[in-house]
Amino acid sequence: MIRKSAFLLAPLFSLVLVAGEARADGLAQLKQFMEGTRSARGSFSQQVLSKSGRKPQQASGSFAFARPGKFRWTYEKPYAQLLVGDGSKLWAYDQELNQVTTKKLGQALGNTPAAILAGDNALDRNFTLKDAGAADGLEWVEAVPKGDDSSFERIRLGLAGGQLKAMVLYDNFGQTTSLQFGQLERNPALDASLFRFAPPAGADVVGE
Repeated sequence: MIRKSAFLLAPLFSLVLVAGEARADGLAQLKQFMEGTRSARGSFSQQVLSKSGRKPQQASGSFAFARPGKFRWTYEKPYAQLLVGDGSKLWAYDQELNQVTTKKLGQALGNTPAAILAGDNALDRNFTLKDAGAADGLEWVEAVPKGDDSSFERIRLGLAGGQLKAMVLYDNFGQTTSLQFGQLERNPALDASLFRFAPPAGADVVGE
């Protein structure tokens, strides 16, 4: 199940509060993060909880993105999987199966979680944003896709100090994916090769 979530996600990888004046803080932090972050890299931990409530599936790895539309999402545990967005296509490589799945990013990037990290800054065009209160030391914002073709019902983004710390995704199948971000470095100089992908020799390539 993580594999399915990872692919929907990768194409991958983002408030507030207690009362009155404080409510603007979360949305202001999100705006600050989006407008002030053209590229970033860091680590993540992921937990996927199914609708049935069975034992959560855990994963972790690293990520990098450069706006607009370029990202690299690397799963290191419990198995190796690579997701690369090169600006026009999304590539998903399963090392164990030696299989590559590809699809066009196109307009779909606008209403997926990838839009929050690697897309442009026009979140209001693709999502309805609202304050979602404070919890766990973070300011939260809820993002509901405006399009009918999104795989997600809603997304929650947790921020602190103007930095993205967490993201929770609720998909249309009742599955919840929680992401925690660490070691986030904003606006580093990233090598363009990070966002290029060539299928390994002998790999089975499926998709567009």
